Amino acid sequence: MNPVESPVPHGRDSALLSLVSVLDGARAGQGGALLLRGEPGLGKTMLLAYAAGHAPDFLVLASRGVEPEAALPWAGLHRLLRPLAHRLPELPPGQAAALREVLDGEVGDGVGCRLPAALLALLDLLAQDGPVLVCVDDADLLDEPSREALAFAARRLGDAAPSAARLGDGSLTMPRPEARTAPDTGGGGAVVLLAMRDDDELPPPGLPVLLLSPLDETACAAVIDDVAPVAVAEGVRLRLAAAAAGNPQAAAELVAALDDDQLRGIRPLPDPLPPSPGLRRAHLRRVLALPEQTRRLLLIAAAEADMDANLLVRAADAAGIEVAALEPAERAGLLRVSVAGVEFRHPLVPAAIYHAAPLAGRRAAHALLAGVLDPGRHPVRRAWHRAAAGLAPDHELAAELEMAAAAARGRGGYAVASAAYERAAELSTGDDGAKARLLAAAARDAWHAGRSVRARDLLDRALPVAPGAAARGELELLRGDIDLRDGRAADAYEALLAAAQRLIPVDPELAIRAMMRAGEAGVYAGDHGRFVQVAAQAAALRGPGRSAQATVMLDYLDALSAIFLGRFDAALRPLRAVLDGAPRFDDPSALIWASIAAMILGDNAQGRVMAGRAVAAARGRGAVTMVPKALEFSAYAEFWTGRHAAATANALEGLRAATETGQGNGACHHLAALALLDAIHGDEETCRLRARTALDRAGLNGLGLPAALSTWALAFLDLSLGRHADAAGRLRGLARAGPGQGHMAVAALSVPTYVEAAVRTGAADAARAAFGTFERWAHSTSSPDNLALAARCRALLSEGAQAEEHFRDALELHAAGDRAFERARTELLYGSLLRRLRRRTQARTELRSALESFERLHADRWAHWTRAELRATGESARPRAEVADGELTPQQRQIARHAAQGATNREIAEQLFLSPRTVEHHLGNIFAKLGIRSRVELTKLLP
Repeated sequence: MNPVESPVPHGRDSALLSLVSVLDGARAGQGGALLLRGEPGLGKTMLLAYAAGHAPDFLVLASRGVEPEAALPWAGLHRLLRPLAHRLPELPPGQAAALREVLDGEVGDGVGCRLPAALLALLDLLAQDGPVLVCVDDADLLDEPSREALAFAARRLGDAAPSAARLGDGSLTMPRPEARTAPDTGGGGAVVLLAMRDDDELPPPGLPVLLLSPLDETACAAVIDDVAPVAVAEGVRLRLAAAAAGNPQAAAELVAALDDDQLRGIRPLPDPLPPSPGLRRAHLRRVLALPEQTRRLLLIAAAEADMDANLLVRAADAAGIEVAALEPAERAGLLRVSVAGVEFRHPLVPAAIYHAAPLAGRRAAHALLAGVLDPGRHPVRRAWHRAAAGLAPDHELAAELEMAAAAARGRGGYAVASAAYERAAELSTGDDGAKARLLAAAARDAWHAGRSVRARDLLDRALPVAPGAAARGELELLRGDIDLRDGRAADAYEALLAAAQRLIPVDPELAIRAMMRAGEAGVYAGDHGRFVQVAAQAAALRGPGRSAQATVMLDYLDALSAIFLGRFDAALRPLRAVLDGAPRFDDPSALIWASIAAMILGDNAQGRVMAGRAVAAARGRGAVTMVPKALEFSAYAEFWTGRHAAATANALEGLRAATETGQGNGACHHLAALALLDAIHGDEETCRLRARTALDRAGLNGLGLPAALSTWALAFLDLSLGRHADAAGRLRGLARAGPGQGHMAVAALSVPTYVEAAVRTGAADAARAAFGTFERWAHSTSSPDNLALAARCRALLSEGAQAEEHFRDALELHAAGDRAFERARTELLYGSLLRRLRRRTQARTELRSALESFERLHADRWAHWTRAELRATGESARPRAEVADGELTPQQRQIARHAAQGATNREIAEQLFLSPRTVEHHLGNIFAKLGIRSRVELTKLLP
């Protein structure tokens, strides 16, 4: 697949405006000129093509500089003028003769000084018939006489241009109030567009300039969507956009290097991503034109990722080169040298320099850097360079790298540690066991650094040489853990259980951890039978010699197994043991177990505290792969305690973190949680978008938990829209769904939603049957929130005075809990009952309280129903608080904040994982709520 340029020059609005302006000027008879400058691959060629495509009424003359002809005088002008030979006789004889000599290839002495004026006269002649556009790409590769002649003509066409003004995307343009104007003969003006690299060594020709800067991430993502042959998965798009570093050609070449399954996210991306060959060649061409001493210093700089100013001076001294030798490279626009150190203008530049150098040159650069680095301050970097300088295995050097890797890991530098362990394995002179141990360490740290593909590659190298059950079991445990986060849950379960069986005889403690992970895979799949099986196997490993952490894991397995078997009372003791024991370990996983235990017990506030600690612990350790999971349970805890805005923020952050670290299953969980929050807030379009996306991913990998959450979200949305039969039907299906499609816990938690929907459709008997299990669980937890929901369900399943009594019980229990949204829903249902009983005064009291809560929580659909009930009591519902005081829903506040900061709809959509159309819909509602008409007013309102 060849890279294809984007048909739309994304992110170049101000540049396009300048091009259109100069073309319009030519149509009005004005001459003009622009010089497009920028790094290779930033889209200069595309902008020239855009200009030509928007000039159908122009005579378009196109040419480009060709490196082999750069030394041939007048070669560039010859290519441009050849199609115009038949017009030369119309010029004055002297000018015609000068241009004829160029076409004949026999330019005599003295003719060169007449050629620029002759070229300008020819353009004026052509413009008498209509506007003319001259596009010359790669003008820096033209022969010098041709370049000077074109620059002369361009300057005259764009004469009297004042100083440059910077536009919004970093482009520079220069207005032309006194630009050269063609005679008023019904013709047009001539425009010259030149494109060249951003190279300080070439003197600016005094032309109006469009300086192209790298695209932002959103524009780069749009390029990827344009050139990709299939729909690109969100996580893949984000990673490619980041790797392209704002260069559209790099983005296109990255897409071209991947197959369709990789672009869709079905197969993992290579790690590292493939290089961009076209850009590498472009940068290397500039490097090869530099002096030898400059190239040597560039290679040394390219071999060290953290080249600071002091190290640069020491390295130059050691090489016997003056630091000033880098000046030609600075003038060529390859890098910047400052007090802070060396900064290459594009990440592909050092890669091009390094890989183009011969092996001996690279080894010499590494040896020099190893000699000047302080072993006390930079042990990892020094050991790394020593390793790169050698080829043969070296036991002492491998040991040095291993020690340096361990030190880096202790500081949370997992990416550095992984690379050091991998190189130590390559240099090790030990047996296969030593190599496998080092590769296993490299894989583990790559996983902690968020590089799941790299971790898998390292595991593939380690497994064949791993000796013994303990080594293989540990590697299989890590493989299963990675699959659990970004693979099929059933496959992860099998791999983790196999690892546990291998580890039981040699390392029972690690076997328990593998079983814990296998149980987690069963939970994610919604396969509770498998969880019960693995919990039973783990119970056999319980004993007096087990560590405190292993005991907590065994208690957790026992507790959830009892719940899945319907023995809620039997789960209470082990759940409390987990809640007491897990927080003693400053370990993100243990704190997540504690959070889950607390929420099952109904102590949602403690669950929120434990989840928050898990997030902090994961971040503190630098274990980026643990952050999305910790944020997942933090979002759940915030949700259960009624903090919907915080839950939304955590889920959005977790979604981005999961996507960036290649954890597709984690991203799926966060999308499902966001869909449920959208349903509560009545955001129908966003809810459906996120729920369907999560359901698609869940179906691909057999993830029952997010599938169930998404189904619940859609059912709750149906309930809020008055589609009670649809809601009941979804939840009936959820209760019957098997592994990979449903989840027992979510089915149980959604029972109050089902009871309400079923009762409203006349299916009270079905609702009563479903309620039994929920009621037993609620009473086992003694949670006032859970008991309140049980009392509300009893009220809905009762009539008359008995229903009233159950509603009053529910409201008393809600008062002791912290789920304000559910309390408001109970008030709405109770108020509706009182209204139907014609006790309007009492009904209004309940309904007013419910409305206040719904408006505060931005539950718009439920506020709508509450106002309708109030009107039915004879009370005129007061205006919405949002309209009066400008309050917005959490989602609307996020969109409004981004819009006020100048983000486009597409940019906001990328940030919040929405569609641009959904963002546009929300902005319309935001403007209506705030009583404004434009983004300008929004900026003033939300500084």
